[in-house]
Amino acid sequence: MAEAKRLEWNVSGMDCASCVAKVTRAVERMPGVSDVSVALMAEKLSLNLVPDTTPTEKIEAAVKSLGYGIAPRGTAAQRKGLVLPEPAASPKADHDHDHGPGHAHDDGHDHGPDCGHDHGPGLGDHDGHDHHPTVGKADAGHGSPGHVHHDPADRGKVWYQTGKGRLIIITGVLLAVAWAIDLSTGHAIGYWAFVAACVIGAAPVAQRAIAAARMGQVFTIESLMTIAAIGALFIGAAEEAALVVFFFAVGEVLEGVAANKARDGIRALANLVPKTALLVEGTGTREVPASELVIGQIVLARPGDRIPADGEIVEGTSGVDDSPVTGESVPVTKGPGAAVYAGSINTEAALRIKVTKAAEDNTIARIIRLVEEAEEARAPTERFIDRFSRWYMPLIVLLSVAVILIPPLTMGGDWTTWIYRGLTLLLIGCPCALVISVPASIASALSAGARRGLLMKGGAVMEAAAKISQLAFDKTGTLTHGKPQVVDVVPLGAATEADVLRLAAAVEAGSSHPLARAILTRAAGMDLPEATGEKAIMGKGVSAMVEGRALTVSSPRHATEQGALQGADIARATALEQEGKTVAVLYEGRTALGLIAMRDEPRADAAEAVKQLRALGITPTILTGDNPRTAAAIAASLGTEFRAEMLPEDKLSAIRDMAAHGGVMMVGDGINDAPALKQANVGVAMGSGTDVALETADAAILRDRVTDIAATIRLARATMANIRQNISLALGLKLVFLVTTVFGLTGLWLAILADTGATVLVTLNALRLLNYDPER
Repeated sequence: MAEAKRLEWNVSGMDCASCVAKVTRAVERMPGVSDVSVALMAEKLSLNLVPDTTPTEKIEAAVKSLGYGIAPRGTAAQRKGLVLPEPAASPKADHDHDHGPGHAHDDGHDHGPDCGHDHGPGLGDHDGHDHHPTVGKADAGHGSPGHVHHDPADRGKVWYQTGKGRLIIITGVLLAVAWAIDLSTGHAIGYWAFVAACVIGAAPVAQRAIAAARMGQVFTIESLMTIAAIGALFIGAAEEAALVVFFFAVGEVLEGVAANKARDGIRALANLVPKTALLVEGTGTREVPASELVIGQIVLARPGDRIPADGEIVEGTSGVDDSPVTGESVPVTKGPGAAVYAGSINTEAALRIKVTKAAEDNTIARIIRLVEEAEEARAPTERFIDRFSRWYMPLIVLLSVAVILIPPLTMGGDWTTWIYRGLTLLLIGCPCALVISVPASIASALSAGARRGLLMKGGAVMEAAAKISQLAFDKTGTLTHGKPQVVDVVPLGAATEADVLRLAAAVEAGSSHPLARAILTRAAGMDLPEATGEKAIMGKGVSAMVEGRALTVSSPRHATEQGALQGADIARATALEQEGKTVAVLYEGRTALGLIAMRDEPRADAAEAVKQLRALGITPTILTGDNPRTAAAIAASLGTEFRAEMLPEDKLSAIRDMAAHGGVMMVGDGINDAPALKQANVGVAMGSGTDVALETADAAILRDRVTDIAATIRLARATMANIRQNISLALGLKLVFLVTTVFGLTGLWLAILADTGATVLVTLNALRLLNYDPER
């Protein structure tokens, strides 16, 4: 059997999680289709398809029949910016979306109920042009990764120029005409005018209800709307039926606007990368699409220009504003050899930059990709709501039937009255507001965090971060700058300071450890002898043969265990450690030749970060390989707990011990601490946008600010509070209207207004997170 290929499309017009469920179920039953993933905010459909089973045209037709626009993601012509997808003659395709890079990903979770929305007549009609979906990861176009202008026919249009807007106008005009006829000619003729308004407005809703039912999706809002409209006409409530259709169309437009707003944060990221670049050729330059730059080419960034690609400065020195990428507001002076990011702003002087990353793999592209994937890594709360919604909607339908049948049959109730109440209950039953309550908040929070250099990989991570009660810091490179400097050289015995530095540097010459680099930096300019037979002593030091002598550079503890550090020399090493310095001992056999003391200064905001964490009720602990005296001095200056002399495996045990007393977040550099980052409930990597920092942990902080750790936790807690508000609002409104409906206090038009209104209110509440500042 042929191997399945991963295909991707852009799907426009999805407003809530119910739309996701409808699209998913429409295609997952097709032969050869598996691992279907639909991302709401990224507007992306990806799936595995076995060749020669289901034609891609059939998949696209199924999605279109549900009222959504669909186009292959990142076709070759789009990548080159030569053509755009043909406009959809469809109100459902009325959005203008810039997408991040495609990345095939399967969330593997259940989706919510099919209580999707009416998308207006004639949706998603992409006329027969050749559709060849992308295989695997989508490429970039127009200078930004995966940048696709979907449905350009509606680009720049106000609401009343879109398909959904036209549906509102049509139904509104029909209502007004019906009322005019009713007032001028009497109710007999006016009644039929309302019937006409209802039928014309509800026809596209019924079309999509039938299409969904054919795919096995019976319980959709379209089907409930159709039943309610027919039932209302059957009992003579034509005016209210027409009102229901009108309010439903209004709610659809409001939901679309709200969902569109939630996507703005990611679109803004994609738009940061300039569309063109100045390619250096000989003594001149040529303007080329930024998406066509290849690794190794040289580009020119003039003062005031946005840098077109991730790269390395080869000529020039200038202030570079990285705030679009990392959120760091202060420009940093960078010169030859320094890394720069696509989208950053060159503020002072011309720079020549060698491209090091293709457009689809630059830092902004990877951030967008991570945010898109994070949306699919759903929170436990969201998965629970989806499961709850699966039986909630059928239950409401059964309850509606019971309300219609039981009172007339058992208590002699009026059939018209109870049919009316049952139909009203049916409209209230759609859980749209409930299923959108979590993903809307998560998407808004992910966008808000990405703008500030705070990345969390999904709702599950965000939910775990909100429950954190303990935090473990790696010291070097996290709380400190990670660049220790030699501050004291103490020769022992007959050795001189120069001898100690020269021999220790020779032993450490092949090491990349920060302490080794500090010694080598201090010994710069010295004529170092050659070392042979280098041997690392795991977690303790290094040894080598230098000038025929077996020398070792190690921690004082190891040197003491070997009998090389004794008496007064131990006291001298201890005194240096109590000053917060890290001490290395150079010895030969059982003879100590000298002590080298180094200090790695804490970051300027480390103490403030610890203060903020304690204010949040979180206990910070330093996990370090340093000796207890050095660790105690640093911990005391910052106000943290500490555990010292820890090897990598010891850190894992410490994380497990801490986890027994509550949620644990581990913060490290994303490289040496990878096992501990994975062991913690939430692993956070600090790395200024490096590949490892972005890919290794559950969350990443792009700015080297320790206070951003507290900001990440505040954002997570604010998001979960927002989700609780949304769930309470959605369920509360449902409960109120369920009760009022049974007692006859709620009419049909109020029921549909309550349903769509609740969805809009929940989405607007979630959008507040876009403006949330977690640094306050």
